[in-house]
Amino acid sequence: MNKTWLIIQREYATRVKKKSFLLITFLGPLLLAAGLSLVMYLSVKENINHRVLIIDEKAPAFSNLQNTPNIEFNYGTGMDINHAKDVLFNSDYTCVLYIPRNIERSNTSKLYYKKQPSGAVIRVIEDKVESVVEELKLKQYNISRDEFYDVKTNFVLNSVKFTESGEEEKLDKAKSYVGFFFGAMIYIFIFLYGVQVMRGVIEEKSNRIIEVIITSVKPFQLMLGKIIGVAFVSLTQFILWIILTMGILTTVQSTLFKDYYDPTTIATQTQVTPEIAMQMQMEQIDQKKFDLLDPNNIINRTNWPLMIGLFIFYFLGGYLLYSALFAAVGSAVDNETDTQQFMLPVTLPLTLAYVLSTAIVENPEGSLAFWLSIIPLTSPIAMLVRVAIGIGEGGIPIWELVLSVVSLIVGFILAVLLAAKIYRTGILMHGKKISYLELWKWLTHK
Repeated sequence: MNKTWLIIQREYATRVKKKSFLLITFLGPLLLAAGLSLVMYLSVKENINHRVLIIDEKAPAFSNLQNTPNIEFNYGTGMDINHAKDVLFNSDYTCVLYIPRNIERSNTSKLYYKKQPSGAVIRVIEDKVESVVEELKLKQYNISRDEFYDVKTNFVLNSVKFTESGEEEKLDKAKSYVGFFFGAMIYIFIFLYGVQVMRGVIEEKSNRIIEVIITSVKPFQLMLGKIIGVAFVSLTQFILWIILTMGILTTVQSTLFKDYYDPTTIATQTQVTPEIAMQMQMEQIDQKKFDLLDPNNIINRTNWPLMIGLFIFYFLGGYLLYSALFAAVGSAVDNETDTQQFMLPVTLPLTLAYVLSTAIVENPEGSLAFWLSIIPLTSPIAMLVRVAIGIGEGGIPIWELVLSVVSLIVGFILAVLLAAKIYRTGILMHGKKISYLELWKWLTHK
């Protein structure tokens, strides 16, 4: 055991002192936080003041569109759309809003622009035009606004899970996308660190260093020490990434976006009537689920301690399982080119779990989701997608999570035992092309 611990220390110290490790560890969170901050900034900030020229074939129906702080509406009296297009680039107008004569039937208009407006600007223009179109239709059918709101229905179908104890829990399937993100991260990093183990084995084997090392250490101890050493490296890097990324994002959000959801600011920016504001709120409920800053979005509804804890476990479990297989592949070949024939059966289950995780998002409690989350080769990705919706009566049963955890541990042990049989034979073999039949002989040899 002491020798295995020495190998773990050597692998860990050698890798964390590399300049590439330090660069990726500290530069990665900075780039990730900067990218997310830029996305949030561009999604909520609109620095361009738009001057919109209205070409109204229903004149003067759209002559009273109210301006906002960054949108100025100008009514093009007596102009047609062709004339407006001709003058657009020779004027200070940024957009041309074309209202066709049949807008009540088509429910469609066009916005010609020089530079793409933000989504927020387009939504404000849509809401203002839609309000006028509704008024035209109400007058056409001689319906009052009050009567219209009495019959207008925003239908919502809430799916509620009814438990045996009589409790009702809403199944928040949308949170599965957070699990999908964690599963994708596991998919990437298992390959990243597992390949490091395989390359390390191939390098020591090709340099004949392994022949010196195994005079003092058993092949199993060497393989296990290398796998666990790289696992500690990856865990260190993950912890630093989480701390640095969350710290940077928290700082950016508390300074750059502190006034974004201030009620006074929102009221000043929208400048719409209460009726339109209510309608906008109902229509944007689904959109806010994906707003990184909204307190009711998917991210802020997620149980982060649970997700991060399970993410670390399933990453380590999946990494230990697959790195044992990668180590076995590395010991069976002389160079990295020869690994291609053995990589497909090793990586196929993990790739299959990643591809099928989209189906798990759609049906997190189906049979496919269950079996993929129990089988050790696929559970690191599949189970994370499922646990994001919750555990217990409001989500997946606790016994399924326990079974998945136990099966992953057992799968890792079996993978290490099988990989060790290949490792101890192949690590000293040179100059021979290994086939699947040869690997089977190594596995079955007593």
